[in-house]
Amino acid sequence: MSTTKKRLAIMVGAGFVPAINAVIKGAGLAASQSGWDITGIRDGFEGLLHPDHYPDGGLINFSPQMIENLDPAAGSILGQSGRIDPFNVRTINKDDMVEEIDMSDELLKKLKEEKIDGLISVVGGMGLSIIYKLHLKGLNAVCVPRSVENDISSTAVSFGFNSTLTLTIEMLDRARKAAQAARKIAVVEVMGEQAGWLALQAGIAASADAILIPEIPMDLKTLADKLRNKITLSRPYGLVVVAQGAKIINKNKKKEKVSSLKASLSPLATEDANSGFVIHSSGKAAETVATELQLLIAEETYPLVIGPWARGGTPSAVDRQLGIAYGAGAIQAFKEDKKGVMVSFIPPEIKFVPLAESINKIRTISDDNEFLKIAESIGIYVGKEGN
Repeated sequence: MSTTKKRLAIMVGAGFVPAINAVIKGAGLAASQSGWDITGIRDGFEGLLHPDHYPDGGLINFSPQMIENLDPAAGSILGQSGRIDPFNVRTINKDDMVEEIDMSDELLKKLKEEKIDGLISVVGGMGLSIIYKLHLKGLNAVCVPRSVENDISSTAVSFGFNSTLTLTIEMLDRARKAAQAARKIAVVEVMGEQAGWLALQAGIAASADAILIPEIPMDLKTLADKLRNKITLSRPYGLVVVAQGAKIINKNKKKEKVSSLKASLSPLATEDANSGFVIHSSGKAAETVATELQLLIAEETYPLVIGPWARGGTPSAVDRQLGIAYGAGAIQAFKEDKKGVMVSFIPPEIKFVPLAESINKIRTISDDNEFLKIAESIGIYVGKEGN
C-alpha cells in the first residue's frame, strides 16, 4: 500500500446532480487523514485548460478547514461544465469559425506542471469513456459513478440517483392527487432514455396504474384495456408513468411511408420530426401515450413532463452518505495504488472495478428483476406477457 504524500485533483463532469460537495468532502477528509493535498478543478477541465477565464484561477486548493466547513447539501463548489471532452474542445480558429481540437496532451501536460499525481473524476457514462481514454495516455485516474438514471454498469447505485428518485416520487404523488381531483388520467414522463430504473421504482412508490420502460415494449391497445378495467365510477382517474425512452407500440395506427429520397433531403420529413421533438425528445413519450390513450379509451388524459427538473432539489440523506463514501473510496483506491478504476458500490461493500469493464455498457432492468415482480404483485401493469 502506497502512503507517500500525494497531490490529488478532483473534477466534476457535465450535468447537475445534487450533493456533489459530499463527494468532495469525503475525498478531502480521507486525503487529509493520509496527509495528502487535494485540489479542485473548476467546471470540468475548463479550470485547468483555461485558467485565465477565472479571476482567482481555475484551481481551488482545499485546505483542511475548507473541507471541514464544506456544506455537502449545497451546490457544487467546483461548478458545472457543459462539456468535459478534452479530445474535442471547441475553439475559434483564425478564420473566426468554430472547430474542435484535441487538447488531451495539453491537459496531461498541465496536470504534470501542477504536480498532480492523480485525478478523481465524478462522471457519468460518457465521462467514464473519456477518462478511460486519458488513462490509456498515462493519466492516473479514479472515477466516481454519477447518474440520475442509475444506468452505469458495474455498480448497484450511482451517485445522484437516490436524490432524483426522491424528488420524482414526490412529484408523482402530486400528479396522482391532481388526477384524482380532476378525474383524469395523468401520463407523467420521467428521465430514462435507455434504462427504466427511475420510472419503475418511482412508479411503484407512487402506486401507478402502469409503468412504461425502455426494456419492455408496450402495446398501447393492451395498456388501454388494462386502464379501462381499472377506471370506474368510484375510481375515475389514473396514473401512468413513462420513461423517456419507453418502447411504445401502436398496432392500430397507420404510419405514413416516407420515401428514402424525401427523408434524406429533409430532417423534417419523418413523423418524429413533424411532432415537434426534433431537437429535444423530452416530452415526446408523454405526449404520444396521452394522445393515443385518450383516443382508445375515451377518457381525458393530460401529459406532464418531470424530466430534468428532478435533477434539482435538496439531496437525499442516502446520497449525502453515498457521496461521502464514494469520495473516501476514491482516496482508498489511490492508497492501494489502483489505477484506471471506478469506485463501485456493491452492497454492502465498496469495490474497485477497472474502467474497461465499466464503459460502453448500460445497466438495464432484466426480465426477472425483483422490482418488476413487486410492481406486478401490486397490480401495476408493466407490459409483460400475461400481466
